[in-house]
Amino acid sequence: MKQIVYEARRAVLATLVLALVCCAVYPLLVFGIAQVAFPTQANGSLIVDASGIVRGSKLLGQPFSGDRYFHPRPSAAGIGYDAANSGGSNLGPTSQKLRDLIKERIEAYRKENGLKAEDSVPADAVTASGSGLDPDIGPRNAEIQAARVARARGLSLERIQELIRQNTDSGRFAILGQPGVNVLGLNLALDELRNITDAK
Repeated sequence: MKQIVYEARRAVLATLVLALVCCAVYPLLVFGIAQVAFPTQANGSLIVDASGIVRGSKLLGQPFSGDRYFHPRPSAAGIGYDAANSGGSNLGPTSQKLRDLIKERIEAYRKENGLKAEDSVPADAVTASGSGLDPDIGPRNAEIQAARVARARGLSLERIQELIRQNTDSGRFAILGQPGVNVLGLNLALDELRNITDAK
């Protein structure tokens, strides 16, 4: 009987110690290290505008429409860019519905950006990402949209292209992945440029 009580006591003590270490000490340690070493990433890579208001995360796409803004990739997440329903359309390459959808998107993209019928359209302009929350578009997609945005805002194409370069990520460690333009960061930079111009 004493042996059973002794073993039970050891088991309860071990459970309590492991619970304390795994559920309190370790998470707090990791949290503390992350806050010190990677504060931006640990807090969601938030983008804050000049007035101190959080406008979103660098990691999550948002819908933008109208000629004055760069448009992100299409989204199949919920009603679009819904982080609670992240996911793709699950339509395969043989799906007629997907083909029709892409054809519609190509026509709309050409029309809104003043392209000719024979002009090629970047794949990321007409296909959704697997998550539906991709925050970036490719540099080619951004370059095509630049002329439309410049006209709508009354800015020079060179100024818009400079903003694109400033918001282009060269890929992880500059060697992994492809360059991407963060749409939210770019559009906020456009609005900030307008605010500066209005203030003068």
